[in-house]
Amino acid sequence: MTSEALTAAPTSAPSFDLTRSPWIPVLRGDGVETELSLIEIFEQARHVRRLVGDVPTQDFALLRLLLAILHDALDGPQEVEDWGDLWDAELPLDVLRSYLDAHRERFDLLHPSTPFLQVADLHTKKGDHSALDRMVADVPNGARFFSMRAHGAQSLGYAEAARWLVHTHAYDPSGIKSGAEGDPRVKGGKGYPQGVGWAGNLGGVYVEGDNLRETLLLNLVAFDTANLDTDPDRDRPAWVHPPATAAPLEGAQAATRPYGLRDLYTWQSRRLRLHHDEEGVHGVLLAYGDPLAPRNMQLREPMSAWRRSPAQEKKLREAIVYLPREHDPARAAWRGLGALVTGEVRGADQRQEAADQVRPRILEWVARLTVDRYLKPGHLVRARLAGAVYGTQQSVIDEIVDDAVAMPVVILHRENQDLARTAVRAVTDAENAVTALGDLATALADAAGADGEGPRTTARDHGFGALDEPFRTWLCGLGRAEEEEALEALLNDPTYPTEQRRIWQFTVRDVISRLGDELIGSASETAWEGRVIDTKNGAFWLNTSSADLRFRRALRERLPLTNSDHSTEEAQ
Repeated sequence: MTSEALTAAPTSAPSFDLTRSPWIPVLRGDGVETELSLIEIFEQARHVRRLVGDVPTQDFALLRLLLAILHDALDGPQEVEDWGDLWDAELPLDVLRSYLDAHRERFDLLHPSTPFLQVADLHTKKGDHSALDRMVADVPNGARFFSMRAHGAQSLGYAEAARWLVHTHAYDPSGIKSGAEGDPRVKGGKGYPQGVGWAGNLGGVYVEGDNLRETLLLNLVAFDTANLDTDPDRDRPAWVHPPATAAPLEGAQAATRPYGLRDLYTWQSRRLRLHHDEEGVHGVLLAYGDPLAPRNMQLREPMSAWRRSPAQEKKLREAIVYLPREHDPARAAWRGLGALVTGEVRGADQRQEAADQVRPRILEWVARLTVDRYLKPGHLVRARLAGAVYGTQQSVIDEIVDDAVAMPVVILHRENQDLARTAVRAVTDAENAVTALGDLATALADAAGADGEGPRTTARDHGFGALDEPFRTWLCGLGRAEEEEALEALLNDPTYPTEQRRIWQFTVRDVISRLGDELIGSASETAWEGRVIDTKNGAFWLNTSSADLRFRRALRERLPLTNSDHSTEEAQ
């Protein structure tokens, strides 16, 4: 044996302990961005403003990971009273530290036998692996010049790799994957499409508080919540279940899981193995894991709105089929307010029919906290939206949705539905007024003999853009007062909802009228001169003046509370 061999220090297996090593990006209350370990993020939650991952969907995935840890460390909250105790105190740091220490081995990103959310011996028949582009969502396929990584993700530090690992389980696209040895679904060395990661099916919604501590607790749903299907005795996160293998779940487990929120929030829709060295991660083997169909999962998944699908009911010959209500990247969050604050279609219950839409259970939970007086009715929360929009048979992520709408929790309260309906009708007021603006742009183009579709779209975009900030400001003030007694008086005043809607309609009229004036002012001489338009109801002369008159008349009809001769009955 040589002298070098005798004196060489024994080599230890590489390790990256997620409980102790910083890896979760956050924005602190003082405006500084930093990274924290799992223990640090709970310790400092009160001083952290919010998560700030590499992409907004990463925030959603990381939040659900933190919630799974909280739920499991507490084995609860079992009841809303348990939640109230947490809200009035600090996070139970001793319990959380002990829990993370007990599972520390499963939170090691590079552990030789149980690496975090990976399969240690995952391999293909050829023993190959892929570039990290497969798991990094900010490297668009075929569009690298629109990314900060023009040359692709060639290597990652351990911290960033851990974040993308969590994101991949949640949002990985469908398409052909590597065929892992031991997976009976593999054909010809390939894994064929099994759908996107679980969160990729959702129009993700969560509640954001003033700091991360509030955000965690507001989304920490008690296990006794109605309309939430969970089995607390069997519900456990991925790191408490036996380590996954290349094969998917089968038999009874595949039919009954996920058992609850902890299981669902850490669902392993993929099988992964990071390839690394002492410098960092340089490759990944990415294969399919446990598929999870989104059909009729509204009683298990609280962080999405749901919609009935007549097409699927007909195809599957089932009486009721609910699917997640996905986000439209072209619509601001406030324009979808109806699905968030009411969900159900008016009159559906009276007809003894299932609701066409169901609002996110997470907002039902926050409403319950208001009913039970844990949150004051004027407490302001933000419903934050996060989601991925897939293209080409769900094999690529085309867009990522990130938006939020702040609202007082009182409008989520089912006993104060007048305020919720007022908010939803205010959105309708905006939609109607913007439609009138679009009609004006079309009419001006028609008067000039031009195509009206482009001007209409542009005018509508300008209209919604101009109303965006005013609506958010108006909504934040709806049902809010400095003193709780004053708020109670407002809520008991039957005229209050109509008065608030009148205020909003005047705002809409002022904003949209101004934009209409700008369109009229920029009309061409040809449009001012006008021309004869033939319709099925006869011919008429259309020019700028007549288009303007029609526009003003439409605003009066669609914003009736701004008219001097309005009536409450007409407004309703």
